[in-house]
Amino acid sequence: MSISLLAPLCALLYLAATGLQLLRLSKQHKKLDRGIFALGLFALASHALIVWKIVFHDAGVDLGIFKVAALISLVINLACVTSLTRRPLQNLLIVLFPLSAITVLVATFAPDTTPLLGNLSAGMILHISSSILAYAVLTLAAIQAIVLALQDYQLKNRQTHGIIQVLPPLQLMEAMLFELLWIGVALLTIAIASGGVFIDDIFNQSLVHKTVLTIAAWLLFSTLLWGHYQLGWRSNTAVRFTLIGFGLLVLAFFGSKLVLELILHRG
Repeated sequence: MSISLLAPLCALLYLAATGLQLLRLSKQHKKLDRGIFALGLFALASHALIVWKIVFHDAGVDLGIFKVAALISLVINLACVTSLTRRPLQNLLIVLFPLSAITVLVATFAPDTTPLLGNLSAGMILHISSSILAYAVLTLAAIQAIVLALQDYQLKNRQTHGIIQVLPPLQLMEAMLFELLWIGVALLTIAIASGGVFIDDIFNQSLVHKTVLTIAAWLLFSTLLWGHYQLGWRSNTAVRFTLIGFGLLVLAFFGSKLVLELILHRG
């Protein structure tokens, strides 16, 4: 099947899984339905094939903004679906799957924004892969933080209806958030360290904003983890730090690529 046909099919599978999960939420079912899981797996398989076709070429790798968005959304979904075996993260699929449908369609049909990168060294592959994995895990953490904030708000206002009825206990939600943050910060540390070693000048004009914002995000996340275990920071503080740190990462990665590729045409 051609990519131009596979991409709409993939998007439909994602949206169908989203619709079924929303239906289960409306009926206050907490467990993930097998039908939703099957639809998600088919969508992930087609998503992976699309990413392989549009990102990896014989002449090199296409790391344009739209292609990377599709790659990152694939990694995020894989991380979330894999985590379902031990953590109840299925409600995050309501956000992740529609966004993935959009990234797949845009990456498939949007024009190329950057030339192919060839002859990548092992060090650069480590830097790129750890960056993508860190971004994926911290995206999950940011979505988890939003859900946690909503749950905390409903509990404090004694609202017993709505999403709170299908969520795990607040302490488990917090534990899940900090697990994601630990993994994300570890991966981000590898990404920053490998960038410093294998990129000739990470503070040159085209990279300085990305470097500074990424380091600032790392400092925020690290401060939050230290504050949680040393000072007992929880709930609203964790949510604020997580969302601000994630915002800095979005600006660092997609903000810089947006300016360079779509405005300055310097992919």
